[in-house]
Amino acid sequence: MRSLLLPASALLLLTACGTQQAASPSGDAASSCPADPSWTERGGVRITGLRGAACDRVEFEITHDGTEPFTYTVSLAFTKETGEVMSTGEETVESVEPGRPVRRTVVMTGGGERVSISMVRSVPTAEAPSAGGACPSSGVRVYADEGNAAMGLRVVGLHLENCGTEPYQLNGYPKVQILDEEHEPVEGVRILKGGDAIASGTGADAPPRPLTLAPGERAWAGLVWRNTTQFGEAVNAPYVRTWAKPGAAPVTVVPELDLGTTGKLGVGAWQKEEQERQQERPGT
Repeated sequence: MRSLLLPASALLLLTACGTQQAASPSGDAASSCPADPSWTERGGVRITGLRGAACDRVEFEITHDGTEPFTYTVSLAFTKETGEVMSTGEETVESVEPGRPVRRTVVMTGGGERVSISMVRSVPTAEAPSAGGACPSSGVRVYADEGNAAMGLRVVGLHLENCGTEPYQLNGYPKVQILDEEHEPVEGVRILKGGDAIASGTGADAPPRPLTLAPGERAWAGLVWRNTTQFGEAVNAPYVRTWAKPGAAPVTVVPELDLGTTGKLGVGAWQKEEQERQQERPGT
């Protein structure tokens, strides 16, 4: 998933350790780090402690109150008092069961005056995107890339790889549903066919046509939008639930839609990826 750190004023902050004290017998200098940062919480994740001689081992706990397992990606940051980011860390925790807290530790690459939970993203484990690893039971991997942004125009690619043993057929456009931070559907946004419904020259404006992907081949479809804010409430929605074709299992990707007040999202038709393009993608 993509990291998108919030402004310093929006971060939940915990003052990190100052003058170092003698290390504990275990060598983690736990006594010199804050002992009770439980108020530092965001999206079901809370920091439970700092460890290490430099207080650079951040311990956190995830509590999931849903009805099915979720996969979490937790982004952390050490900052100065001014808000300048000194170092970051990220951890993905798979299959967090409802009502069963999970603890993890992230080792940061450097210190700072404060540590914060900068972002938490979570998707149903059964719908988690995959760019590599074991082939899903569906025989296809679906994931979103990091995207491109310029002059308020955003383009994020949806990628589908046939990692199975049989040909996989596509025809037309992926179906998408925009979800907010609470994983609730976002109303009032028009889903338009073709990237050229938003802007030309994005590469997502090819007409739909039948495709057959042999094992190992890939296809992509573009999500295109503008981040233009005028009158009204801006729409920011991190998640897009997508179906590659009718009857396909859904996959929830995290393109971080910042639609402004445009109320529009363009979706390109599936196109085969050229070999040189495939070699640039993860999982090859």
